[in-house]
Amino acid sequence: MMAVMSGSFGGDPRLVAFMQFLRVIYVALAASLVARLFVPAAAHVQDTVIWFPPVEAGSFAGTLAIAIGGILVGSVLRIPAGALLIPLGMGTVLEASGIVTITLPPWLLAGCYMVIGWHIGLHFTLGIVMHAARSFLKVSASIIVLLATCGGIAYLVHLATGIDALTAYLATSPGGIDSIAIIAASTKVDLPFIMAMQTGRFLVVLFIAPTLARMVSRWVVDADCVKTT
Repeated sequence: MMAVMSGSFGGDPRLVAFMQFLRVIYVALAASLVARLFVPAAAHVQDTVIWFPPVEAGSFAGTLAIAIGGILVGSVLRIPAGALLIPLGMGTVLEASGIVTITLPPWLLAGCYMVIGWHIGLHFTLGIVMHAARSFLKVSASIIVLLATCGGIAYLVHLATGIDALTAYLATSPGGIDSIAIIAASTKVDLPFIMAMQTGRFLVVLFIAPTLARMVSRWVVDADCVKTT
């Protein structure tokens, strides 16, 4: 989304794509390290995974219908990130109302995580990496500053709400929501709180990004005009 938007406002989509995907890698690594280093080892102990447990057919069918139907609706209506937001909204409403019990067997989750990993990794083309190589240190420094800032916000959330530190960190981590969801699902944290915060962050970015892009574009144009006069 950001890469496409940058091209519409005179930016370089390749550099934006590189920064976005590099940010996802840094965020995933940082969140994994925080989960490993600052949470007691007992919190990481997982029961033996039963990959193919018995599944209630009706609930599983309803879950698949929400996922597939939400993706189709989002695509037809061309809603930004609709393939994520429509199933998320539908699942939340139907689960909360008791109409559907979301059922996600481990084999399905593992397959989805694998597809997400492929989707992120395969977007790193040689052309993008070579184009951004000269900016690597600056991009990395900006991402580290962003992570440190969000870490400070997480600490404030921890103090203000009393929620555990790892939940606060994952909730305020600067994306991506899919990577954070995978990490959160493998640790003992408040997953609904994390997903609510991450979804809210995504929606705020979605709504304010076009306005910010226009403002930055005007500032750049004005600065170039000043230099040439």
